Amino acid sequence: MQRHSPEHDREVGDALAAGAPQRVGCFRYFFDDDRWEWSDQVQRMHGYEPGTVKPTTRLVLAHKHPDDYRQIADTLALIRQTRQAFSSRHRICDVHGNVHHIVVVGEELRDDQARVIGTQGFYIDVTPAELARQDHLAAELATIAEARAEIEQAKGMLMVIYRMSAEAAFELLRWRSQQANVKLRDLARQITADFADVHHDGQIPLQMTYDHLLMTAHQRIPAERRQ
Repeated sequence: MQRHSPEHDREVGDALAAGAPQRVGCFRYFFDDDRWEWSDQVQRMHGYEPGTVKPTTRLVLAHKHPDDYRQIADTLALIRQTRQAFSSRHRICDVHGNVHHIVVVGEELRDDQARVIGTQGFYIDVTPAELARQDHLAAELATIAEARAEIEQAKGMLMVIYRMSAEAAFELLRWRSQQANVKLRDLARQITADFADVHHDGQIPLQMTYDHLLMTAHQRIPAERRQ
């Protein structure tokens, strides 16, 4: 097992933070120096702004929930003695008094001579309220992605039929949305469905067929979805 550089740890932390800003963070603990390092995310889990606290074993234990304190204190004593990997699920109390349910996963931290000098790993906040917030955020992002896909599909059809650029197609969609007072996503969905339903019968449909569908698409959007 190789010892990771600080640059590597920051890259890992940044990658994790991109997906979950305060839910996952990195830590390192050096046995001989009794020294801790917390990523920005772990500091925030404990209620601190990044860079405002220097973690110590005393501070780490001070944040443990009273009912979990002894378990974690014993675990720390054990890993200092055995220098083995560990994992734990427990609760911490941040500086504001909020309780967080935490999963901590640690692996051996080795130096260049492959000697075990500490432990490193992740804190994962699995608090039900935090999970619910993340699930809500994920659902909103999924909705946004779906809406974007529908708009892109309608743009593509307009680009082909009217031989226009992507920018012009989007401006046309936005203009029709504003003029008809309907949501852009609903209009794009209706235009895509209308254009796809045009029957070719072996012949290229007249341009006026698409013109009419474009100008009247808002009329076929269900009333409950109109603004």
